[in-house]
Amino acid sequence: MALSEIRVGQSESIPLAVIRRHARAPELAKVVPELCGVVWSSVRARGMKGGRHVAVFSNGTIRVSTETSPSKVEVGVEMFDSISDEGEVIRSATPAGRTASVTHLGPYQQLGTAHRAILDWCATHHLQLAGQSWEIYGHWEDGWNADPSKIRTDVFYQLAAVDC
Repeated sequence: MALSEIRVGQSESIPLAVIRRHARAPELAKVVPELCGVVWSSVRARGMKGGRHVAVFSNGTIRVSTETSPSKVEVGVEMFDSISDEGEVIRSATPAGRTASVTHLGPYQQLGTAHRAILDWCATHHLQLAGQSWEIYGHWEDGWNADPSKIRTDVFYQLAAVDC
């Protein structure tokens, strides 16, 4: 598993098609791929163009938390077209604003390391978190089946606004 350097910057809001659920950290390995598939099928059935898979967590620390109560997650697909709500697939978006992010290369089971790195880095640099975190999963490449150390996931944390 490899991490790039942690970056602080401004992130634009990304329109999404998602399904909302409540899940506990140990359930994410099942819930995220399952919901990504359902949303992707819905987008394709409508003849629309989607992008990468995304998971947005209302409990920003879900990947590293020992909390046993479920947290709200939104799992889905980046949208290039405007999409209307249909059944459990609804419109959403990633937050816009100041973020801390890192690129994780490695299996999804090790994503907690990327989350912990951002949390520790923010604490060291006295940056306050503002709520949500999200993961953007790279488009699957066949080579990742043989070498999961190359699987790319970008992890973002929303930061509190800086007082000027």
